Amino acid sequence: MPHYHSLGHIPHKRHTQFRKPDGSLYSEQLFSTEGFSDEYSLLYHLHPPTQILKAEEGFSVMPSVAEEKMLRHRSFEGFSVKPAKDYLDSRRPILVNSDCQVVLAAPQKNEQDYFFKNADADEVIFVHEGSGVLKTMYGKIRFGYGDYLVVPRGTIYQMEFDTDSNRLFIVESFSPVRYPKRYTGKHGQLLEHSPYCERDIRQPEDLETNDAKGDFVIKVKKKGMLYHLHYGTHPFDVIGWDGCCYPYALSIHDFEPITGRVHQPPPVHQTFEAHNFVICSFVPRMYDYHPESIPAPYNHSNIDSDELLYYVDGDFMSRKNVTRGMITLHPAGIPHGPHPGTVEKSIGAKETKELAVMVDTFRPLMLTDTALGIENRDYITSWIK
Repeated sequence: MPHYHSLGHIPHKRHTQFRKPDGSLYSEQLFSTEGFSDEYSLLYHLHPPTQILKAEEGFSVMPSVAEEKMLRHRSFEGFSVKPAKDYLDSRRPILVNSDCQVVLAAPQKNEQDYFFKNADADEVIFVHEGSGVLKTMYGKIRFGYGDYLVVPRGTIYQMEFDTDSNRLFIVESFSPVRYPKRYTGKHGQLLEHSPYCERDIRQPEDLETNDAKGDFVIKVKKKGMLYHLHYGTHPFDVIGWDGCCYPYALSIHDFEPITGRVHQPPPVHQTFEAHNFVICSFVPRMYDYHPESIPAPYNHSNIDSDELLYYVDGDFMSRKNVTRGMITLHPAGIPHGPHPGTVEKSIGAKETKELAVMVDTFRPLMLTDTALGIENRDYITSWIK
């Protein structure tokens, strides 16, 4: 949960008269989670955010599941996903279950003539390559290499890229994305032992109030369908807002690693949590400092979770032949660990420069057709000496 923030002009009290210079009322909108029972923001529009000119019939954008059940280690070449000019067309679901969808995207610089709203899921957009501006009804967030963009469901936004070279790793969460509970106090503040704090969270800024009428297309994803809704006023007509529910950015480079005398388990890398899955950040860090420590991770069995690792940059002490953008999937029910020779090689090393994003799910992940098209099929035998 981001902490309280405010931009623009708002009335002294909520749910009271707030008038424009001409005497007419601004239109208040409650943007809330879990009904009226959890975090929320209040936005004040120049025009009611309900003026729909027409709604087109929806069409399916459901992922095509190719393998629902399997038990083998998998590896995928993420950068084999081809670029596309359109932001939504570039998004390719790779691994999915009932709690989340893992998506790869390589959008090119293209001026969007529409707006997008994911009505199903919070989105965590990790920027592997590229830079630009996330434009929302809350304001703008400048992004670049290594940024997590956390976008609450229902947020209307556009992605504006600086160049044609962009690579995104996206997690769509069907439950709210939160700070891990053990990082926060009873009033929501990030605690001293948290690997990041409020100063690292970048909120929207540069609120632009667009008072325009016309035909504005908002593409809305709902229940695996994409609908085109035509609005009569610009969706970014907000004069001001405040609250605790809004998009924000956190750079993976601001995540402070937790280290110890011996190898630390993956939960020390946790960055976000949601229902039935977590997101972790592996960042450059000093290795374990016990005189007989083994920096490489020990073999382990995922008894109740699938482990997905997205490799960003650097050398990985436990893996051979790693490429940028590679995804490995180690499913529950089969042990995995460091590749042959990497354990001995890690002994005596002082630090690692690796950078990766991990997603651990407590329901099995299913493979899509796109995943099979970019798979390294011999990965399961890569532990053979």
